[in-house]
Amino acid sequence: MNAALEYLGAIPWWLWIVIILAIVAIRDVFFQRKHTVSHNFPIIGHLRYLLESIGPEMRQYFVANNREELPFNRIERSWIYASAKKENNYEGFGTDRDIYAHQHIFINNAMMPYQIDKDHPNAIDKTFVPCAKVMGIYNKRRKPYRPASIINVSAMSFGSLSAKAVESLNKGVKIANAYHNTGEGGLSPYHSNGGDVIFHFGTGYFGVRSDDGGFAMEKLIKLVEDNPFIRAIEVKLSQGAKPGKGGVLPGKKISKEIAKIRGVEVGKDVLSPPNHKAFSNVPELVDFVEAIAEATGLPVGIKAAIGKLEQWEELAQIMKTKNQGPDFITVDGGEGGTGAAPPSFADHVSLPWVYGFSDIYKLFQNYGLTERIVFIGSGKLGFPAKAAMAFAMGVDCINVAREAMMSIGCIQAQICHTNRCPTGIATQNKWLQNGINVPLKSERLAQYFNTFKKEVIEISHASGYEHPCQFDMDDIEMNVDDHHLSKEFDQTFKYEKTPVEFNGMKSLKECQYLGGNYSNN
Repeated sequence: MNAALEYLGAIPWWLWIVIILAIVAIRDVFFQRKHTVSHNFPIIGHLRYLLESIGPEMRQYFVANNREELPFNRIERSWIYASAKKENNYEGFGTDRDIYAHQHIFINNAMMPYQIDKDHPNAIDKTFVPCAKVMGIYNKRRKPYRPASIINVSAMSFGSLSAKAVESLNKGVKIANAYHNTGEGGLSPYHSNGGDVIFHFGTGYFGVRSDDGGFAMEKLIKLVEDNPFIRAIEVKLSQGAKPGKGGVLPGKKISKEIAKIRGVEVGKDVLSPPNHKAFSNVPELVDFVEAIAEATGLPVGIKAAIGKLEQWEELAQIMKTKNQGPDFITVDGGEGGTGAAPPSFADHVSLPWVYGFSDIYKLFQNYGLTERIVFIGSGKLGFPAKAAMAFAMGVDCINVAREAMMSIGCIQAQICHTNRCPTGIATQNKWLQNGINVPLKSERLAQYFNTFKKEVIEISHASGYEHPCQFDMDDIEMNVDDHHLSKEFDQTFKYEKTPVEFNGMKSLKECQYLGGNYSNN
């Protein structure tokens, strides 16, 4: 034995490399039939697969220019990172964006900006920008809710995201006076750190799931009673990444804790069905919404990606005739999605946000329903100029998902579905999660939100308004070709936004339904 060890020890290091490469070559040529390239080009073929695996990272850092990448380019990511870290997020030497490009957005500034007096809420707090509408006030819900922030965390569930990521987001929204949408994975302990919460569920009914996989009203009632920080309920009909297809959580992401919260098996893929068991048509959906609102007292809304409009028109007709229906509607864009989705769905099914939202808003406006609904936009709107555009189109609040992830460290590796997220955000791997410093990341989420709100209110003031809800369609222009062919939004999307009732920022601060940590709660 000793002689054999001495013999092996005498082999030089370079010969070991030759031996290993020879073994790989023999395996490639004689035993491996799965990969043609490595079979035909042993050893060298592996280099091709290595380069292919790191291709996105190589392009991201060394090849693509600042405005080239998708879904978020380097300029967009850098603005979020700098805002979250309270660093300089300015640009020098003018814009490097092609401002004559198709669909470029222009915000029409006023000759004289809006001027705030010394006792105005924004003179005291530059980040105070609550929603101008109250959820549930029209339908006389027992517990109406005015979101204290116009930007909030969109639906991302514990399971899809790690425990530390969810905890960071929840502590961050508490600091920023925003709300945290749970996503369809159920309410976890990590959602319970003091931030306002909108409880969201989809076809899997996780957290409010009966033994047969259906909806359990008694569980929802108890959940709301035990967790008073839940301020509203959202029923997911579809999502931007894969509308008409149920969610997928790979078994490798399902720990004992996640299985207990969701009511599913450990280590087994969870496939949510595409359809709800609790209702099968639009009238039943309205009855379902009303039943939840009556049982919990909370505002109830729906979330969906937009495609065909026939059933939406049926919903509007019922809401008009019965004076019932959802208190808020979250419109998700087809370009969105933090979870796994087939490319055919992510790329082609459902409309982009601007087209989908404009269709829905026009439809409900035609029925005179826009004033009673809080409209929430979700789909790459986490930038101040895009927010101004969205408010001009009729949005009342904005939900952000990937932008929120980036504020706590996401690097757009685009491997969320593999459980190998290098930043620990979209993985259940404990080792990778250890890199998340929760107090630091929660501060960064809050700082990103506060920077966003501050810049949105500054853009509003530059346009002559006190609050972004006052933006109208003729305040925004979009390039069609050159400036002579650019169109104001009312001409582009063929409707005029219904004016939002707004009596000054002070009235919002004094509202008894205002969420967050403000003193009147």
